[in-house]
Amino acid sequence: MAYKHTITSQTLTYMISYDALRCAKVILEGKAPRLNGHHANPNCINPYGYFPLHEAAERFSVDMIKLLFRHGASANVRTVGDNIIENLLPLHVAVENTCLHKYLEDNLFPYQNHRDYIYKIIHLLCMPEMKIFLDTVRLLAERTDNLVDEIWNYVKDGKLVQSAVLLLSAQAQIRGGCSSKRNGNNKRDGFDIIMCHIVRHLVTLRSENKNTNTRKLREEERIFMEFTGLLVDIVSQAGEALSAYIQAHSKVPLSCLL
Repeated sequence: MAYKHTITSQTLTYMISYDALRCAKVILEGKAPRLNGHHANPNCINPYGYFPLHEAAERFSVDMIKLLFRHGASANVRTVGDNIIENLLPLHVAVENTCLHKYLEDNLFPYQNHRDYIYKIIHLLCMPEMKIFLDTVRLLAERTDNLVDEIWNYVKDGKLVQSAVLLLSAQAQIRGGCSSKRNGNNKRDGFDIIMCHIVRHLVTLRSENKNTNTRKLREEERIFMEFTGLLVDIVSQAGEALSAYIQAHSKVPLSCLL
């Protein structure tokens, strides 16, 4: 449990992996007499290259994430090392693992190139089975810096389902606005910023000289961007109602979904 009078990062990682909330609370507080005043560091990277919050995000343990935040965990730590995918935020772990869930994989993959696919994504994400996953993403998004940039990175990478998960989960934070140097201390709606990125990208695609080899790829990218714009517009307009609907659901136990 300890090495050289320090509670190891592996100890906390193991407790989180088994969702041992009470044990994690004890070592984070460090008040138990047998700990001699030592406590676990919630921002200590483990030998595998990730942090306690990454482990909690992977387990979709909302209570564990809240506990880590109460003890100073940062949502902006990133994975590092040769044996792990580098530069992942805890938010990325939650979003990517949500999209890998069998519930979505069975209904959304492969990608379908028509507008109904957007409505299908939103419909599925609003089901009670997805509430625990969206709650986890939303909790992490509340403390993640440059959230709009993270969404735009998903869009640029052609990850529509991931974009939808983050847009719907974090719509309140996105709507809350982002600092804008252009407008001084004013706040710009994050949805407007994302839509501006999409429009600029579409203009660039249309203005580029397309040869025969790249024309099809550019056309597919244009359609994808238009569909993503539709997704952003829907969540921007109906996000608050959708969020209220989702929150009205009872949470389906995670054990029933894995």
